[in-house]
Amino acid sequence: MVGDDVQAIFDRAGCTGTLLVQSLDTDTEFGLRSDELVVPASVIKVLVALEAETSFVDGRLDPSEQVVLRAIDRTPGPVGVSLFEDDAVISWRDMVVLMLTISDNPSTDALIRRLGTDALNTTAARLGLSNTAVESDLMTMLDSIGQDLGRAGWKDLTSWSAGASAEDSAQADELLPTARALDPGKGTTTTPRDMVTLLRLIWTGQAGPAAACERVRSIMAQQLTRHRISSAFQPPVRVAAKSGGLLGVVRNEIGVVSYPDGREYAAAVFTRSRPGSDERAINTAIGTATARAIASLRYDAA
Repeated sequence: MVGDDVQAIFDRAGCTGTLLVQSLDTDTEFGLRSDELVVPASVIKVLVALEAETSFVDGRLDPSEQVVLRAIDRTPGPVGVSLFEDDAVISWRDMVVLMLTISDNPSTDALIRRLGTDALNTTAARLGLSNTAVESDLMTMLDSIGQDLGRAGWKDLTSWSAGASAEDSAQADELLPTARALDPGKGTTTTPRDMVTLLRLIWTGQAGPAAACERVRSIMAQQLTRHRISSAFQPPVRVAAKSGGLLGVVRNEIGVVSYPDGREYAAAVFTRSRPGSDERAINTAIGTATARAIASLRYDAA
């Protein structure tokens, strides 16, 4: 059974997994706990990008406006503007590029604060994403993790961690998965089905203005991360995706896989690691599980 195969892929990788793969041509689908609430991490940036691009088209936001991202209050992250030492001046539309291609956190937070979480949640509701809610910007989320681990905020937590004993660090690691931001339903949340619905609406041009949908599709195709869904596919198959992860606990990816025969498949995969799991194995499992699900849909269609 395909369901058993996909479950075994996640088990071998040392994680729990939820998944939905849906044909954009026939509406057939394969799911594994696809309606469970999950922590989206950075895959929620696709919704932020759609709202931003829609606001460019309808005139609510000037895409070329130059915005200063100050070094002093910049949202931390492993890539991009988070690593800059000086203030950066970037346009709104270039922030969308940074957000979707390298998952830049300062650009994301600038966009969320400008657009507002209310607008993001209104769009989610309009699109029928009934289990998707954006609770806050990323900095607020990170601060909540610090607070849930007994510190004043994220900056205090990172400072404390630098000098913490091995025992104290182990206790913090054990407590980390219970933080609100990592508890589905207590922070920003979604489901695999909601994210596949979002992709379907973007790819069919029904999520917003045609130009907004087209630009989101185009930028997602340029994502730098290629070791999750993309790892299971070779050209001429194309993958446009957005990955997400949070503190080694959550690793996700959503995207659309396009075949030379014209058939397209929207996929949303969300994982949660078990103690001692290997990051590379989980990344590979995301691609392998997606490929197995798509293969079953293509076989049934044939």
